[in-house]
Order: sequence, then C-alpha cells, then structure tokens
Amino acid sequence: MQILDLLFGKPLASGEERAEQIGPAAGIPIFGLDALSSAAYGPEAALTLMIPLGLQGLHLIVPITAAILILLIILYFSYRQTIEAYPHGGGSYTVATENLGNGPGLLAAAALMIDYVLTAAVGISAGVGALISAAPKLQPHTLALCLAILLILTLVNLRGVRDTGVAFLIPTYLFVGTLLTVIIVGLVRVFASGGHPHPIATPPALPPATAILTTWLVLKVFSSGCTAMTGVEAVSNGVMAFRDPTTKNARRTLTIIIALLIALLAGIALLCRAYGIGATDPNGSGYQSVLSQLIAAVMGRGWFYYVTIASILLVLALSANTAFADFPRLTRAISLHDYLPHVFTLRGRRLLYSHGIYALVGLTGALLILFGGVTDRLIPLYAIGAFMAFTFSQLGMVVHWWRKRGPGWQRRMVVNGIGAFATGITTLVVLTAKFLDGAWVTALLIPLLILGMVATRRHYRRVARELADPDPLNVDNLKPPLVIIPLDKWSRITEKALRFALSLSSDIIAVHVETADDHGTSVCDEWESKIAAPLRAAGMKVPELVTLKSPYRFVLAPVMDFVLEKEKTLERRQIAVLVPELVVRHWWENLLHNQRANVLKLMLLLKGNQRIMVINIPWYLQRG
Repeated sequence: MQILDLLFGKPLASGEERAEQIGPAAGIPIFGLDALSSAAYGPEAALTLMIPLGLQGLHLIVPITAAILILLIILYFSYRQTIEAYPHGGGSYTVATENLGNGPGLLAAAALMIDYVLTAAVGISAGVGALISAAPKLQPHTLALCLAILLILTLVNLRGVRDTGVAFLIPTYLFVGTLLTVIIVGLVRVFASGGHPHPIATPPALPPATAILTTWLVLKVFSSGCTAMTGVEAVSNGVMAFRDPTTKNARRTLTIIIALLIALLAGIALLCRAYGIGATDPNGSGYQSVLSQLIAAVMGRGWFYYVTIASILLVLALSANTAFADFPRLTRAISLHDYLPHVFTLRGRRLLYSHGIYALVGLTGALLILFGGVTDRLIPLYAIGAFMAFTFSQLGMVVHWWRKRGPGWQRRMVVNGIGAFATGITTLVVLTAKFLDGAWVTALLIPLLILGMVATRRHYRRVARELADPDPLNVDNLKPPLVIIPLDKWSRITEKALRFALSLSSDIIAVHVETADDHGTSVCDEWESKIAAPLRAAGMKVPELVTLKSPYRFVLAPVMDFVLEKEKTLERRQIAVLVPELVVRHWWENLLHNQRANVLKLMLLLKGNQRIMVINIPWYLQRG
C-alpha cells in the first residue's frame, strides 16, 4: 500500500472531492495544454506545405493565420455560451444528444474519442520529435521515448486533478512566458526597424519556388494550420472540475487560454513574415523547426534560447494531458447512456474515472507503436474528429436556444449558428484536403466505433429486459437442490466440500472420473471407511457415488456431460455443482497445480442455464 500511495497518492474519500476542484491557474495547464502547445506545431504544419512556394509562402501565412484566428474567436464565443448553458459539463456528445438526438450524439462522441486519442499520440510524438531535432542521436529510440512519456503522464494523471495541475503549472507558464517574450521583443524590433528587422542568428535561406499558388494548396495549408485549434472544447467538457463559482471559473479559464493562443499564433505568423522564416524539410539535413529559427533570430542562441526550446519540448510532450483530463469524462458520459461499458462510470482511489485513463493509455500506446511515434504520419488523421465534434456541438446549441427561448436567445442562437456554419465548412475542407493523406482512416474508424457503441447499448437493453421481474417473489417449488460434487481423492478439500453439501441438501451425488492412467488411492477406495460409515453412524443419508469411465483420459468433459444430462432429466429441480479448489498464497504457485477447477467452472458457466448453479469450495493453503 505504501508503494501505491507514493506513486498515485493516498486514496481520497468521496467527501474530499471539493478539495480536488481547481481554479483558472491550474485549469490552464490541465485543459489548455493541447491548445497552447499547438502554437508550436500548427504554424509549422502550415509552413511545411508552403515550402514549394518559396518567398510567396511567407506572404500567405498571415492571411491564413488570420482566417484561423477568426474561426477561433467564433468558437470562443460559442463555447462561452455552451459553458453557461451546461454548467455540469457540455461537451459535444452531451449537447448533440440532448438537442439533436442519439445519432448525431454518437457521431460527435466517436469523432471526439478518436480526436482525444490522436491528441495524446500527436502531443507525445511532437515532443519527442522536437527533442530528436535537438539531439539527432536519439532518433533510433523514438518509440521508446514516446512510450516512456506516456507512462509518466499516466502516473501523474492517476494522482488526481489537483496534483496534475500543480505538476504541469511551471512548464506551461514557462512556455507561454518565454514565447510571449520572444514575440514582444520581435515585434518591437520590427516596428523599430520599419518592418525590416535584422536577425541576430540568420535563418536558413528560403528555397526558390518550385510550384505555383493554387486554391487546392491554400485549402491544404489552411487545414493543416487548423490543427492549432484542437483542444478548444476541453474546458466545456470539464466544467465540473472547477471550484465554485464553477461557470465563472470555467469561462475565465477558456478566455485566458484563447487569448494566449491568439497572441501566440498571430505573433508567430507576423514574425515569420518579417524575419523571412519558413519551414525546412523535416526529412532533410540541417532541419530546424520554425520556432527554433524564430527564437534564434529574435533572441540569439544564448541561454534564453535553450530555456525556451526546453520549455517547448516539455510542453509538447505534456500536451497530451488535455486528453487525459477530458477522455475519461467523455467515456463516462457515454457509458451513462449504455453506449460504453459501465466500468467507465466507476471512480478510482483518487476520485478519477480511472478506467477511462486506462483505455486512453492503451489506445494511445497502440497508435504510437503502429505509426512508430512519428508525428508526420499522425498529423493527417488529426483535427477531423475535433471539427466534427465542434460542428455538432454548435448545431446542438442552436436547437437548445430555439427550444429555451430565454432572454437574448436570438442573439445566442446566431452566435452558435455562425459557429456551426464555420466549423462545418472547415470540417469539409479538412476532410477533403487530408483524405488521401490518411484522413480516410479516421473517416472509417468513426462509423466502426458507432457500430460498436450501438451494439453495446443493444446488449445492455437486452440484459435489462431479461432481468426485469415485475412479479412478486415466487415461493413455489422451494426445495433443496440436487448437489453434484466432482471428487478425486479423500482430502481436507473433499471433506470441506462434503460438509458444505450436507448442509445444503440430503440429495447429493459424488462424481469420480476413472481413467486408465489413474495411480494411487482414489475416493472410491476410501468411500466406505471415510464417508459412508460416519454418516450412517450419525443417522444421515449417504450420498450416491457415481464412477464415470473415461477411456480417452478426459476428466472435465464426462463431468460436464453428467451435469447436463441430470439437468434434462430433472426438469423442475435446481442443481448445485460444488467445485473444490486449492487457493495458493503466491501467483507463481498456480503453475505447480492443474487448473481443472477453473476450467470446469468456466465450462459450467458457458454451457449451463438458470437451473445450474456453480459454487466454489476453496481451500486456502497456509503459509509454510
């Protein structure tokens, strides 16, 4: 227990939940890391596609960033309204389900689940990718580094919301502070030099143009730049994590996150154009990230450069934490409607929905292994799910305001309507531009996930129908069951099983399977002296002993057949099968004993029916 307490913290009682709630200061690193860290790879993803345009690409980055920022502002006002309307958590799934129905709700849920898994995978791989660009010798260990960071994030998040916020506080604010310093200093130098600043460290020269500007290229650049907007929904999903006043703190946190993201994206775009900084080929020699070039150009390559780069590496790796914060809450909301296993509604030792974290870790690990932990392979799958979820959330809010028609409902409906239109168009653009590059995988996974959720709900509905019993207790045909005990030889386990059987019923059948390979004394040899004689002396009924011949040395199948045959013969009689088994002290001791008891229980459960009951008779091996 001490090791668990050290790793995950001491267990929290349900009454301590209030102490785990957070304010805006901790909410920014918990719910804003994904959005804020995207400033490190969103502009890079857009500029990389503009490498063939040469200098022309730099002039394009500002208007494309402006379009992304306009969309971001629309989403900001839309989600402020969502937080106010859904103070208990208004993620896309909740809003779409309540206002649009189960179908759109499932589509939003599937899209958002996939997006969160990709958020975790992309964040971790981007952090490791940035580390490798600074230390190329680590490249052969890319996947191992990704999995190591995933493990660290898991351990930190399993300690609870409050501890997670504290752990990520310094890296987040160091990242934001250093980048804002670079942007402010850079803009001052741009204005002071009349728009032509002299870089302290000259960035690599832009290559000559090898392609012309086309509408299709603009759409692809815009869709890649939109990866900077993932994570915007996180606060609306996690409203209940904030302390009172919940709605006010959640909206304040969202405002700070969006304001910082706008400042970072706008500043990076303006400085890239002013300093002539473009992307370099990620697969070529001498690769430098856009932010690395920008920091060096504005601040030089002194200590500040290395502190800023270190904060970027750290925050990129930790940006997956947004998925850890919201994925468990999303799976809980879905499981409350029976579309996911009910285990996702259970809270663990630190008041977390731990099984949601386990699922996220497993899926993220599988994705990292499948794609080798390389960001460029994951990016084409990214952002589609987020924008689909954005669209359904905004459409749901339009219907919400239409139904409620409270004060200012028309203005609110227009805001969410604009958000729905803008994100819907963006979804189509992103899906079209990235489809052949890998977005088809996400487009295929979403309907498959929906089918799985529908099948899960159908199962729970069938179970509920079958278990429902409106009638009062049935007291007919209440008599002791027929007890069947598989026995091998006389032992303390056998004695314990028989004593329990005699307390249940006087109608007992002891079954012994005899094979040609049997050696030593069996229960049959000692039946009269050890069992029958004491029972007769006590005036009790002696159980029936049945010996089953097994020429092919099968032991479990004859017992199984005997039980099923008895069940058919005794149409209105309950049958209790007692299974004696040895319980060892250490897991490895199981390897020293056969597992027939466990297999027999499994066979009885799979092939049995309502009138066959399986009862364990354990013998606990004492420490010797």
